[in-house]
Amino acid sequence: MVGMIQDPHRPPVLDMTPEGDFREPPRPLRGGSWLDRALLRLGGAAVLATAVAGGLVLAAVAALLLGLLIPVLVVAGLVGFVSLWWRVRRAGRAGTPAFIVVRR
Repeated sequence: MVGMIQDPHRPPVLDMTPEGDFREPPRPLRGGSWLDRALLRLGGAAVLATAVAGGLVLAAVAALLLGLLIPVLVVAGLVGFVSLWWRVRRAGRAGTPAFIVVRR
């Protein structure tokens, strides 16, 4: 157990022989073959490419939703503007105030 780094979120693993002695943890592989190193680099590049592609997909979805909401915003603004304009115009012809604020 000497030299082991324990994860604080997991309990330690006690590996014992039937005689009651503790076994040493297996040593991590050193170096490895050229294929292991190549696959490690290829896997890292694949994870990076996946993260970049995911970010681009999220940006594209956000742009699409924004593109769909802009016409709704413009139409709602025009409806509100025309409604207020018509109310002010009608009130001006009748000689009454367009808006009345009631305070209590």
